[in-house]
Amino acid sequence: MGLFGTSGIRRIADRDLLEIALRVGLALGKSHGRVVVARDTRTSGEALKYALMAGLMSAGSKCYDAGVAPTPTLAFSTRDFDAGVMLTASHNPPEYNGIKIFNPDGSSYVTTQQDELERFLSGPLPATSWQKMKDSCSPYTEAVEKHTAHIMRQLKVARKTRIVIDCTCGAACVISPFLLRQMGCDVVGVNTHPSGFFPHDAEPTEGNVGDLRRICSELGSAGIVHDGDADRMMAIDEKGRFIPGDKLLVLLARAQGAKDIVTTVDASMIVEEQGMRAVRTKVGDTYVSEQLLRKGDFGGEPSGAWVFPKNSLCPDGIYAAALLASIASENTLSSLVDAIPQYPIIRGSISNADGTPDIEAVGRTETPARIENVDGSKLIFEDGWVLIRPSGTEPKVRITAEARTEARARQLYDMVVNSRHKVSSEGQRS
Repeated sequence: MGLFGTSGIRRIADRDLLEIALRVGLALGKSHGRVVVARDTRTSGEALKYALMAGLMSAGSKCYDAGVAPTPTLAFSTRDFDAGVMLTASHNPPEYNGIKIFNPDGSSYVTTQQDELERFLSGPLPATSWQKMKDSCSPYTEAVEKHTAHIMRQLKVARKTRIVIDCTCGAACVISPFLLRQMGCDVVGVNTHPSGFFPHDAEPTEGNVGDLRRICSELGSAGIVHDGDADRMMAIDEKGRFIPGDKLLVLLARAQGAKDIVTTVDASMIVEEQGMRAVRTKVGDTYVSEQLLRKGDFGGEPSGAWVFPKNSLCPDGIYAAALLASIASENTLSSLVDAIPQYPIIRGSISNADGTPDIEAVGRTETPARIENVDGSKLIFEDGWVLIRPSGTEPKVRITAEARTEARARQLYDMVVNSRHKVSSEGQRS
């Protein structure tokens, strides 16, 4: 069926997605007696929730409704249940929605679980007998409170610190501003009403947080931004500068004293150069969490997904926001960020219609020290690297290059772009 992508099921919210939700509920309800469900603020979330719950109850499962909550809050709550289901499309536009399933340890369904569920969904899914169907879904109102209390037991602020927070009108609205205030921060809220219509692109990138950067600069305060379901967190320093994800990875790891880091193949080489032992995975927080099941103090990817395995194996933008506030209460963020080196990184993509990069041709142009095939092909040279990998969501090839100089990074990037070849209608290279 090919339902699952790199982060659960996502698609335009329509009749097909409602039917998928019903079938997922029937499938999960067969083997999970108690399931907790939450949604983000998307306008399609309520309808999708009831479709899923109908499937769960029809299969004989007892379901619990946590209402609007961030993905990490739902994942944290799942420890008290057999499974958890989050209805969200994360940073996708508001017309999308999706389904993400969690295990009691906070990890999302791994590849083997997804494959097993897809096989099950492809067959007939009869409901249980009417005597065994559940007649209601119980409210579960403690999710936000328990997640907040858990974070506050671990993190403190050294002094009252002003934090500007942009919740993107998403699920973070119900927890992040309140948590930071309870910790003792002076919170300036931006887009903190849970409307489900995002005021800017929900992906927390530098280009999408211009207003937040301006406010932070004017107030001389650190800033935090979440995506739609708050599994991501990115930050702004008190000078109004967006903190690159690679630097934020180092900053958060240091704050916890982490030494064994799990990150993705496209993260900067500064991680190892800062004295940390890094294991590299495929791009996608699910792969980071899978590796952390085996080993690691902390994990994350530069897009803003940060995993704290002592708490949960789900990326937790709420915990990360509290940790960032704690760091900012003790140090000036800009000074910490400036002390971390940064190398030029060029990220881009080419359409499959424009041709496929020829890895062998790239290797003949300049011989790499080694080639890694964790996710696509990563050619590593003495002074940099270039990664070529197929997109998991679009008919494109992603290209990332990093080097110690801008000119060298551009050279590596162009070397891949110029190696591509097209395939003619007769199947011959052109």
